[in-house]
Amino acid sequence: MESGERRKKGIEERSEDVILQPQWRRQNPTILSSSSSSSELSLQPEWRRRGSNSRNQTYTTILNPHLLNSNSSFQYDSALPNIEALHISKQLPTSFPTPEKKGKVSPIPRPDNGGTSSILTTKLRVNHFPLNFNPDTTIMHYNIAVKPISSSNHNRPKQLSKSDFIIIRENLFSRDPHRLPLEMTAHDGAKNIYSAVTLPQETFTVYISEGEDEKSGFYNVTITLVNTLKFRKLIDYLSGYTLSIPRDILQGMDVVMKENPARRAVSMGRHFYPMDPPLVMKDLHHGIIAVGGFHHSLKPTSQGLSLCVDYSVLAFRKRMSVLNFLYEHIDGFNLNEFDCFRKRVEEALIGLKVNVTHRKSNRKYVIGRLTPVNTRYVTFPNDNAKGWIVAKDVSILSFFRDKYGKDIVHKDIPCLDLGKGRKKNYVPMEFCILVDDQRYPKERLDGFAGKTLKAMSLAHPNERESAIQKMVQSSDGPCGGGVIQNFGMSVSMNMTSVVGRVIGPPELKLGDPNGKIIKITVDMEKCNWNLVGRSMVEGKPVERWGILDFTSFGSYRHKLKVNEFVQNIIGKYKKLGIDMREPIWYEESSMQILASNDLLSDLLQKINNICKYNQGPLQFLLCVMSKRSPGYKYLKWISETKVGIVTQCCLSNSANEGDDLFFTNLSLKINAKLGGSNVELSNRLPYFEGEGHVMFVGADVNHPGSRDTRSPSIVAVVATVNWPAANRYAARVCPQYNRCEKILNFGQICLELVACYRRKNGVRPEKIVVFRDGVSEYEFDMVLNEELLDLKTAFERSNYYPTITVIVAQKRHQTRFFPEGWRDGSSTGNILPGTVVDTKVTHPFEFDFYLCSYYGSLGTSKPTHYHVLWDEHKFTSDELQKLIYEMCFTFARCTKPVSLVPPVYYADLAAYRGRLYHEARNGTLKSAASSSSKGSSSVSSIASFEQGFYRLHADLENIMFFI
Repeated sequence: MESGERRKKGIEERSEDVILQPQWRRQNPTILSSSSSSSELSLQPEWRRRGSNSRNQTYTTILNPHLLNSNSSFQYDSALPNIEALHISKQLPTSFPTPEKKGKVSPIPRPDNGGTSSILTTKLRVNHFPLNFNPDTTIMHYNIAVKPISSSNHNRPKQLSKSDFIIIRENLFSRDPHRLPLEMTAHDGAKNIYSAVTLPQETFTVYISEGEDEKSGFYNVTITLVNTLKFRKLIDYLSGYTLSIPRDILQGMDVVMKENPARRAVSMGRHFYPMDPPLVMKDLHHGIIAVGGFHHSLKPTSQGLSLCVDYSVLAFRKRMSVLNFLYEHIDGFNLNEFDCFRKRVEEALIGLKVNVTHRKSNRKYVIGRLTPVNTRYVTFPNDNAKGWIVAKDVSILSFFRDKYGKDIVHKDIPCLDLGKGRKKNYVPMEFCILVDDQRYPKERLDGFAGKTLKAMSLAHPNERESAIQKMVQSSDGPCGGGVIQNFGMSVSMNMTSVVGRVIGPPELKLGDPNGKIIKITVDMEKCNWNLVGRSMVEGKPVERWGILDFTSFGSYRHKLKVNEFVQNIIGKYKKLGIDMREPIWYEESSMQILASNDLLSDLLQKINNICKYNQGPLQFLLCVMSKRSPGYKYLKWISETKVGIVTQCCLSNSANEGDDLFFTNLSLKINAKLGGSNVELSNRLPYFEGEGHVMFVGADVNHPGSRDTRSPSIVAVVATVNWPAANRYAARVCPQYNRCEKILNFGQICLELVACYRRKNGVRPEKIVVFRDGVSEYEFDMVLNEELLDLKTAFERSNYYPTITVIVAQKRHQTRFFPEGWRDGSSTGNILPGTVVDTKVTHPFEFDFYLCSYYGSLGTSKPTHYHVLWDEHKFTSDELQKLIYEMCFTFARCTKPVSLVPPVYYADLAAYRGRLYHEARNGTLKSAASSSSKGSSSVSSIASFEQGFYRLHADLENIMFFI
């Protein structure tokens, strides 16, 4: 069948499907023409707008499937889940969907029943455990307000921590278990309690004592009903009868699922680690252990609600006495020579949390410091002696003997100061035990420990699957303790079985050393290729390049062997059939230069100017370093925003070893930066075989660390600038407000990239496919109704009306697939490259799928989740899945398909480069401010948002500098 006929037939088939879509997809044309704004009109794809004759009849048909009989000409929308198969509802909902807000759009529905094309199918298990619940269940959401009763009006009430809330709640509920049954409630650790029974809405007074000799306190606790959550609303959503996700119900159910592990395991963010005993554990030595844990979430899927559980690993300090920890953690530690180890002891202990053993107390204390003198000389004022009448300061030796009946054994080492602020609380080390919920930073692990932790994290698929099953079945897991059963919920102990379809790899186009184009097919399992006897499709000759050698004045063993290196890289280019001349510039320097912004800037400017005015501008400058350096960010920021010179960095040890793979990767990066083409598809990209230009856009936002509230978030938008190969990209990088996920001025940025496309191709693209990275399901509305609207508005102002598709690519999810048998996977036990899953574990009615596009050689493969929010190209599942998979083969800097569609991958790289620009500029401002009387914080905060600091040099803004 010809492509035009196939497209026409596909449209006709979809036309019949469209009338079976929910009402919000079928806006009344009369209303649109009379009262809608132009922006609302632009957000209605033409193929979604149908005539009014069939609308009323179809609306009734969709909402009341019982009206359908065997003689009806209408068919129930098969994209929606089979109601009877869900096993979660006794009867169909009778309420109508809540109308969407006027002018707002929602993610599009699935256009078909999922894809069908494949070269083979495989049987897989997914870490989704079906969750059953009683649709008649109602749970209550209460707010718990806690106010300390201060004994003095001058005392400022302290900020209550999560552990304070937990203690107060347990104390309150233990007083009256009949009216306040603890086992029938779930607490989020803050102010929200969900209950399976009605709780009294009253104010209670609770008395809390943290232990012997600890300050006690009274609290007023007020319980107030916030909302009543009916599970039947979730049934309506899963069945497709309401299109608005009931987030309040899912949030309440999620808190219920987390209640048992929150009580029994150590929580770190959203992760839980059972410790008593650990389900998976390895000793990392030095008082450190690696513990296997889990994180879980609830997912609405085509088969109903699922509990998705995944495995994670974290390093913790052991629960042990402080003295034993010092013996394990510090090599050669000796108490008799404590002064020799004091500095290392302070580094190891300060900031850690401990319990005390000389008296009854559950409180956790933080080690603030070591006392400056040894224990036998430690005294404290008598006002800390709790009523003891003493004429002078109290000796800690006599105090512990008289007060607690404890003789201190180790008198010739310091005590620990566990006090807060100016208040002192001296406790001998022998009475302190490390608590077991203390994470150990992985960057501080030694070689053995780091490798062990990495090996546990990169668990073989069989090991990961086994660990997940252990977590689900554990009494410390989300299904243990009987909590969820009290809320009318139960979870299957078996993973969901699905059928995966494997898409065949595309035929690729490479060059040969004689300049001819050759076509190759790749192995179906690994899907990789090599350049032995082959070359790039378009290799850019290198006539003017230079070397900046930062190893010249350092250690001899890290010095670059310049002559050998130059001959090796020229030899590699010769094998590839690409002309590469001798470097026209060689500059000796040292690693210390990288730490000085001014010196580095002067050096790069000098090299650029001399070369430009003598033999012409450098095509690229190869920068060789002896080790990874913080100065890398200064080098990139100065060269790419101020000087305008392409740089390629490498380490001297790798360059000196002369490994062929190293020079192959180096040449791939250089060629891409110079505008060459490394690999292309033999045929045109699927779906877009016809006439008309297409542009692919990738967008991402890079956020600062969670504790950084001042630094900007960095936006990166990349777009293809060639067609039909669609493998060269231009990028734009800019800052915006801290932790702002919405891309500000998205339309204007894309319009600038369209202008770049037009300059290079003479026309503007007729079709645009946008891949958005880094957004969760809760942010889909923002992408659709703010970013997409901004994009369309900017295009319409320029009298430009391309067709647009918006797809979200998600890597931060927990779904994993495991082959049922060895025939269903690769030799590493992972799923095969090209595996697609778009049934059972995907959205109940929206257009999404999982695609694993790469060969997993280490650990367990992680598929990418693609969710189509908007589509004016009328993709079928097969067409879009094949398009994305084949695009993954066009990534420029490796000879295998990547895990993420290249526009998103490149946007990630560009956004990270923008983060380096910010760090470099920040470092420059701080060093400048430190030499003046003014502080740097306010200067840095304002300067961080100035676009000029991030704007690329004109010579680099339309090339792939970020590779």
